[in-house]
Amino acid sequence: MNAGLRVEGLCKSFGGLQVTRAVDLDVAAGERHLLIGPNGAGKTTLFNLIAGDLRADSGRIRLGTVDVTRESTAHRAQRGVARTYQIVTLFGRDPLLHNVKLALLGRSPMRWRQWGDFATDAGLRERALAVLESVGLDAKADLPLEQTSYGEKRRLEIAMALAQSPSLLLLDEPLAGLSSSERTTVTDLLAGIPREITIVMIEHDMQAALAFADRITVLHNGEVIVAGTREEVVRDPRTREIYLGH
Repeated sequence: MNAGLRVEGLCKSFGGLQVTRAVDLDVAAGERHLLIGPNGAGKTTLFNLIAGDLRADSGRIRLGTVDVTRESTAHRAQRGVARTYQIVTLFGRDPLLHNVKLALLGRSPMRWRQWGDFATDAGLRERALAVLESVGLDAKADLPLEQTSYGEKRRLEIAMALAQSPSLLLLDEPLAGLSSSERTTVTDLLAGIPREITIVMIEHDMQAALAFADRITVLHNGEVIVAGTREEVVRDPRTREIYLGH
């Protein structure tokens, strides 16, 4: 099911530090939405709130028509929320294929099966290989992750998120730390994700991100400063002030 995202008045504090301040975010089903702002603006915290890794102090989060504000991370994942992280979080000593198999099990009834060995399951292996092929990594399926490049790890992380058949995909700086050629590869990969999947992305590579996004939200000090189309946000003087100081 394709689902949009609606965040209303979301607030989160850590002690006396307010990290998100009544944040509103409206993402249509199938949209590519870019979340930008300087370091410390609250972007990753907002992702953690949407994914359920943090509990909001107040406000609401809707996935499609469903209020998921009080649901756990696991329940939101079952509803189709998948994400990547700013720092790559994978099983480094395991082959790429094993990493993808674990991702496939996340929303599969097989995860409750108490018999058999998923490592030798032919059907699961076939599905995992298809996922790796979709990101150009099938030839390295049996290679330990620690023997791959940083760009390949980024692609694997995206593959693992896509393996969960998400309706909402949260990408936290997927181009960070990549070489020019790796950025091109990952950008092409993201462009090929079907519109059945709604994407919200945090990114600092503005040239690539602006080309990707349908709409943009600018965060600063935990607040939404500007929101709109690419053209509207780029032209807004507040965007220039936040990034250039004038």
